Amino acid sequence: MHGMTYKGYADCVEFDAENHIFVGHIIGIRDIVGFHGKTAHELENYFREAVNGYLSSCEALGQRPNKPYSGKLLIRVSAEIIHASVAASAEAAGKSLSQWAAETLSKAAHA
Repeated sequence: MHGMTYKGYADCVEFDAENHIFVGHIIGIRDIVGFHGKTAHELENYFREAVNGYLSSCEALGQRPNKPYSGKLLIRVSAEIIHASVAASAEAAGKSLSQWAAETLSKAAHA
C-alpha cells in the first residue's frame, strides 16, 4: 500500500484483520522501525512518532540514521535496445534523459 512520507522517510502499511489495526514500518532503511494504529489519523501520528523516535534513538546512540533514498538511481539496461529507445523518447519529449526517466518512473510508481 502506498503510504505516507515524513522527514524524507516513507512507510508501508498493511491491515491486520485479526486485530483490526493498521500495521506499518519505515521502508528504505536497514533498521526495523514499526508502528500501528486503529484509525488513519492514529496511524499517521504513530508514523511520525516512529520517525522522530528513530532519529532521536540514533542521536542518543551516536549513530548515523539510515538515510532514505538519495535520489540517484543506477539502472543497467541493454544499450542497443532499451537505452537507445529511452533516449529517443526523451529527446522527442524535449526532456533530458533524467527528466524523462524520473517522470516515467513516478507515473509507474503511482499507477
